[in-house]
Amino acid sequence: MGYIKFDKAQVVNLEYSLSRETLRTNRAGSYSCTTIVGCNTRKYHGLLVCPVDALGGDRHVLLSSLDTTVVSNGQSFNTGIRKYHGDYYSPKGHKYVEDFDIQDIPGMTYRVGNVILRQERLLVHYEEQMMIRFTILEADEPIKFQLKPFLAFRSVHQLTHANMWANTRIEKASNGIKIRMYDGFPWLHMQLSSKAEFVPVPDWYTGVEYTEEQKRGYEHSEDLFAPGFFEVTAGKGDVLVFSASTNEERPAGFKAKFTKTVASKIPRSNFGNSLRNASQQFIEKRGGETNIVAGYPWFGARVRDTFISLPGLALARKTEDLYAAVLDTQVRRMKEGLLPDTGASDNTAFNSADAALWFFQALYSYGLEGRETWKRYGESMKNILQAYRTGAMTGIQMRENGLIYADVPGRALTWMDAVVNGQPVTPRNGYAVEVEALWYNAVCYSLECARVARDRAFVKEWEKLPELIRTSFIELFWDEEHGYLADYVNDKDKRNMLVRPNMVIATSLPYTMLSKEQMKSILDMTNRVLVTPRGLRSLSPGEEGYHGIYTGNQEQRDKAYHQGTVFPWLTGPFCDGWLKVYGEGGVARVRKLITGFEETLTEAGISTISEIFDGDPPHAPRGAISQAWSVGEVLRIYSILETKYKENQ
Repeated sequence: MGYIKFDKAQVVNLEYSLSRETLRTNRAGSYSCTTIVGCNTRKYHGLLVCPVDALGGDRHVLLSSLDTTVVSNGQSFNTGIRKYHGDYYSPKGHKYVEDFDIQDIPGMTYRVGNVILRQERLLVHYEEQMMIRFTILEADEPIKFQLKPFLAFRSVHQLTHANMWANTRIEKASNGIKIRMYDGFPWLHMQLSSKAEFVPVPDWYTGVEYTEEQKRGYEHSEDLFAPGFFEVTAGKGDVLVFSASTNEERPAGFKAKFTKTVASKIPRSNFGNSLRNASQQFIEKRGGETNIVAGYPWFGARVRDTFISLPGLALARKTEDLYAAVLDTQVRRMKEGLLPDTGASDNTAFNSADAALWFFQALYSYGLEGRETWKRYGESMKNILQAYRTGAMTGIQMRENGLIYADVPGRALTWMDAVVNGQPVTPRNGYAVEVEALWYNAVCYSLECARVARDRAFVKEWEKLPELIRTSFIELFWDEEHGYLADYVNDKDKRNMLVRPNMVIATSLPYTMLSKEQMKSILDMTNRVLVTPRGLRSLSPGEEGYHGIYTGNQEQRDKAYHQGTVFPWLTGPFCDGWLKVYGEGGVARVRKLITGFEETLTEAGISTISEIFDGDPPHAPRGAISQAWSVGEVLRIYSILETKYKENQ
């Protein structure tokens, strides 16, 4: 029995199974994602979803699903499942499910008549290839085995419909066929490890519906094309491997390739391994670049998310080479000390007040000796600091008091960046508490590295700034009566004392402007009103404007996004601060918070951690089903507990 367990009786219950999704990604930028019973509930779902460079590099759904039909004793049993209008499901293959497990790879066992069939899905590491292995565990007599592919050939952000422009013509491939429905797309090769007959029965299946898109207020109905089906005769003990790939493969090698690839996986045999397994899914290596995808299934790479999640995703897994590759990719994108907001190479938007400052914390966490850091990244560090000092970014500049003032009308410049109808939901213009904390941390760390490397010119130019920053920060942000920091301060509204988690970042960084007593006051209050079993609320329930449930259309969700919604990634800074203040005495609290995430491994994205959770109990998972900084920060703190505090259990 695997570590991640499911109630067998509940798997056949669609209310249970359709809210649980499996995700596999690879280094080529492809992914495979669906529910545990194989019923797609999102436009982002598909068995093979690949980036298509000829169409801008965006991900596209090629193979949406694959129906498997067993013909035995004159009866046909289709294990597929799709939803149509009016809550009508056809076929209803979930009723044949006997077991589901995911310790190594997603695997489903079906009982159809007198046949027991095992189906396992695998996405190959560095290739755009999905492989599905079928094993006939029990069969009284030889059976006919039919596989029908359903194709989309469209962007993950759009839906497709039956049309006269689609090229539905198929061509032969070794033990299979290939098809390319539209210009610009790669050929999709569908092949079997054994000789099989392909029966062409081209047809559009219209009105397939995606419930999660409907809930989110989006178009949710599309048409899928099925070119026909493969048919092969098999018996007890037989193994068949189906491959869908953008390249034609050698069918004779499918079985060995499948077995070898599975053996390289990190088994989800415990909490730590499940986190490490999940952490691999965000790494993408394409075009000479190494990026961290912010989340699945709809995010791309984002600079802020990259630097926050990198220490957990890389160092906690002891992959220093990966760490350097990600940092170097970002440095190559830098222009005069500015980093683009997203990971796109052609992105020219520089609208973040904090993203580049997280670069310094990522460097600090990398743990290089100061001289080496300065040698490799010193010029980049200098350029970023100078950009903030001189105001190279529009509306973002250091003032005479040493603090960073960021104000661009209509723009949300911090990580709380939701915008509705052209207006930021949480504008936070002016001096933002975490921006100042990160700025101070960046200047202090740079000075330390420069001193070790004996860069006297830099030290002379910057050495007086930290004390000015600290003095100005305490004067502007610390409120003795409340016992915590303002969230932001500006020329117009003065101090904003809404209780938000951003002040926690000021307690967590290695260079802090706060006394231990101030840190304790902040963290104790945060622990009382913001901390939940799933992370920190983005706004205290006691504040006006609090939203405890994240549902509705995009506008409704955006209005709730940073107004009480829980973010797991904030658990990391809170735990850092808590351990700094309470030391060994704080380990039990931190351990309880981190191990509490074990409960989420069988919810939403299986064996990973969601982007967000509701602020109100029971803190239902929301947003993307797997988020890099959620996994990265929980894994980072978990690793600290396992190494530094292992005896304190």
